Amino acid sequence: MSRLTLLPPRRNVAEVTEKQFQQQVTDLAEACGWEHYHAWLSIHSPTGWPDLALVKPPRLVFAELKSEKGKLTAQQRRWIGLLEQCPGIEVYCWRPSDWEQAVGVLRR
Repeated sequence: MSRLTLLPPRRNVAEVTEKQFQQQVTDLAEACGWEHYHAWLSIHSPTGWPDLALVKPPRLVFAELKSEKGKLTAQQRRWIGLLEQCPGIEVYCWRPSDWEQAVGVLRR
């Protein structure tokens, strides 16, 4: 799993798109034994719902993923705030610069 500790292809984190970062996070999750869900087309989903739901019993993690310059919308902040109030659920907003935190969370 050592190849997952770097952001391939070794680019400046400011250049990593949200789509590329999401693939990196889902690759990491799979390598660590997590199942993941992402609404492929969010047009019929509630606005602001987190990008990923990650499940590895007994844990449930929601992750909103952003590029380095991406900003959370009011709806995203609302959903994150609501989910953070639910005991036992982990909620994160990760950017490429948060890679080490994501690795630490998903390797547990």
